[in-house]
Amino acid sequence: MKGLEGTNRSGGEGAGGNLAYIRQMLGQLRLVAHQERAHLLCYLIEMAYIEAGELQIGPRRGSDKHRE
Repeated sequence: MKGLEGTNRSGGEGAGGNLAYIRQMLGQLRLVAHQERAHLLCYLIEMAYIEAGELQIGPRRGSDKHRE
């Protein structure tokens, strides 16, 4: 993750390293939410976890149409 100084905190290179870090943190958050029996939160975290994994593979066709 990039800090205010622009350094990558995940230890990885570029966006791929950041996505790996995000996915790892989401996995840990999912376990905590499961222990708290927060079912909706588990679901939402799981969706973000899946999305981060798909973004690691590569951008989807048309996924940046909403960006300018």
